[in-house]
This record gives sequence, C-alpha cells and structure tokens, in this order.
Amino acid sequence: MKTQALTDRQIHRIDETSREILQRVGVHVPHEEMLSRFVEAGAAVDRDTQIVRIPPELIDRSLASAGKRFTIYGRDVDKTAEFGAGKRNYNSIAGEAMWVDTPGGQRRYATLADVMTACRVGEALDHINIVGAMTDPQELPPAYRCVAVMAEMIRHTTKPIHFWLHDRASARYLVEMTIALRGDERAAEQYPIFYPFLEPISPLRFPLDGIDLLFETARLNLPVPIGPMAQMGLSAPATLAGTMALENAEILAGVCITQLIREGMGVCYGGICHAFDMQTTQLIFAGPEQAIFGVAMTQMGKHYGLPVYVNVGLTDSKRPDGQAGLEAGATLMLAAAAGADVFGHMGISGVDQATSLEMLIFQDEVIAYVESALREIDFSDEAFGLSEIVDAGPGGTFIDRMHTAEHFRKELWFPKLLDRQFYQVWADGGATDTEHRCRQRRDDLLAAPEANPIPPDLDRAITEIVAAAGRELG
Repeated sequence: MKTQALTDRQIHRIDETSREILQRVGVHVPHEEMLSRFVEAGAAVDRDTQIVRIPPELIDRSLASAGKRFTIYGRDVDKTAEFGAGKRNYNSIAGEAMWVDTPGGQRRYATLADVMTACRVGEALDHINIVGAMTDPQELPPAYRCVAVMAEMIRHTTKPIHFWLHDRASARYLVEMTIALRGDERAAEQYPIFYPFLEPISPLRFPLDGIDLLFETARLNLPVPIGPMAQMGLSAPATLAGTMALENAEILAGVCITQLIREGMGVCYGGICHAFDMQTTQLIFAGPEQAIFGVAMTQMGKHYGLPVYVNVGLTDSKRPDGQAGLEAGATLMLAAAAGADVFGHMGISGVDQATSLEMLIFQDEVIAYVESALREIDFSDEAFGLSEIVDAGPGGTFIDRMHTAEHFRKELWFPKLLDRQFYQVWADGGATDTEHRCRQRRDDLLAAPEANPIPPDLDRAITEIVAAAGRELG
C-alpha cells in the first residue's frame, strides 16, 4: 500500500520554486559564525541584514553530504528508533506549557513531576518508541530547564527520548549527561539518546539559539530534524503549493546549516507545515489539508533521499472522542502509507493547548490500528489454506480447525480500548465510552510498579550535572 499526492513534475516544481526562493529572497540567519561559513561556502551574505542567499550548488552539496540513515537509542540500547531504514517511529510530544489532568477539566502549568508521569506512561505504551517529556516545566528557569528534564527522563524511561533544548550553554550539559550515561564520549556518539530539533521561523528566518546549540551537539554528531511550521495563509501563501514550496525552502536552508557546522551530520526532513484557520484564527492540526501535507511532504523528503518527519496522527479535539479518532486516524493512515519515518507529536490536547495522557493513550491505539492495517500480508501456501477449504467443503466451518487456532492471533488485531462487545455486555459493564477507557488504562499504567530503575551511580552522576547546570545557569 503506497499513497501519493504529487506527480514527479509537481515534486520538481516545488523543488525549483524553493531553490528560487533561497536564491532570490534568501533566509535570515542571525548568527555571525554561521554567516562566515556561508560566505566561505559561496553564498551571498548581507551582514547588515543577516540575509543569506543560497546558490543551488550549495544546496546540492549539502544534500549529498547529509547523513540519511541514523538511529537513536534508549537508556537500554536495545530500544531504538531507526531513521532512513524503512521503519515507522512514533513520539509523544516533546513538551507543552500546560497540562490537563482530565479532558474537559481545568488546565494547569506543567511541572517536573509531570515529566516522570509522562515517561512512565510512554514507557508502557507499545507503539510510542520515542518518549517525549510532554511538559515544559514552568517552575524551573528556562536557562537549565532542559537539563533537569533530560535527567528525569533518563530516570523513568528506557526508550529514546525527545524534549526541547534551550541554548548552547545548556546543551553542553546535555552532552555531558549523555557521556555520563554511555560511559565515554565515543560511546555517547555511537549511541545518541536524543536529538536537537531545528525549527525555522516561517517565513524564512532561523532562531539564533536554534543554530548556536547545534555547534555543541555536533560534538557528538547528533542528528537534526529540521521542521518549520509554515502556516498556510498566515506565515506562508494561502495555497497548498505555495506553503509547501516555502516550507521546503526553509528545510533546504536548514540542511545547509547542519552541513556547514559538521559535514555528514544526520538530517531528518520535517515537513510539518499546517493550514491556518481563518474562522478561529489558530493553526489547524488535522484538517484534510494536513492529510495532503503529510503525504506530499513525505514525497518531497524522499525525493532528496532523507528520512521524513510529519505532523499527523494529531487532532484539533480536546478529548479522545469521535473527532479525535477521525482526524488522527485519517491523517496518520495516509502519511504512514506514504512512507514517512516518524510521526508526532502524540499526546497534545487540541492545537498545543495542553498535554493529555488520555489523548496519548488513545493515539497509541490509533497507531496500533494503522500499523495492523499496513502489515505485510502472508501469501504462503499455509496462509491460503487450500487443504482446509477442501476439507471443510461447501457449508462447512473453520472455527473448530487447528489451522484457525494456529493463525488467528497473528492475522487478527485485538484492540486494548475500542469496544467490540455485545450490547448487553457493554451496558452491564457501565456503558463506557472511549475516554472513560483511556482514563482507566492511564490509572492502571500508573498504578503498576515502575520497572528498570537506573543504577545508583548513574543517578548520582546526572544529579551532579543538573546541580552544576543550576549553579552556572540558574
């Protein structure tokens, strides 16, 4: 099963338009060292305006040198997320300022304690293989917040992790924590546990700290997802084609930045553009436009040979209801079938309104459904079961045959949350809806004892690193 939204000609037109944008309009790069490197690479740089106009040859060289296959590893290095290898990966949200304990209830500011809760749930969910912090703890100073978040994540999940980085100074402590986790710098580079996310600011601007911290993470050659969020009609033209061309230009500029910092650095193409809702005046997470973007931007990233990250499987709904199922399921199914590498960010209530564990648990079920739908079908003689059909004959049954007992568990998908009961059984069980079942599963997961505690010596090491960051940066 393979979905496509663009013809080869349309892919080339987007590429051509993006290159013209970068050569004629350029991008704003407020970083002196980066400007110097662009000059040395042959770009036209206006130091007064900090505008860089990028020639096609530099784009081609950067695309050729960019790392196109990489892996991030959990505290347990057997738990991985592979990019550029034909695998599908799913991450929970890296962080939100607000947290909702119960869908429809009052929001509150997220705390560091919520990171532990998010990690415990992410650790327990089968299909979330990159655990996001889900919170941006507001009680901690931004200057070293990410250091405390990373430490808490290492303590409470054995999977690869994802969280928001702040700046170069704090990134130095993140690198030191990775080295402490792995034992030495060589192992830390071989087994990265996280990656920094470079997010251009549409239209055509880059953040100073977003670029600057890459000089620090390049020490371990950490791969970099590049994901602008160009909004159709607000920070990009009010057309699908124009938005994709602008987003693509920003990503290509980001690829050049990564390669000028360290040639060969791994890159993930983050085609996460969105539409802007002229009625509500906010971004749209999961309209039909997002389904188109998910498929089309996957095609663009694959055109360059890069692994692809897309924003699908999300919902504009604030609770795990029918709207959430429609939006998350439709957008995720199409982009997954298109061949993207990573999908996120799961666990958001509405459009970046808050973090919701119930929503994350619901989306894990949606992912399980999609993964089952995209499974490889067995066409062996054993699977066809011709001898079984012959033996059963016209009017026969297969329910009591050994062939059925041997095959049904791998041929059928069994949900953890969706209701398939007879009406009376469902009614007698409390006539529950999906949200109720998500809440019950959340409570069950958090009530279970926490497994895989970190060794005491590692706990002490990362505690010391957080304390040092607090003294210097806080």
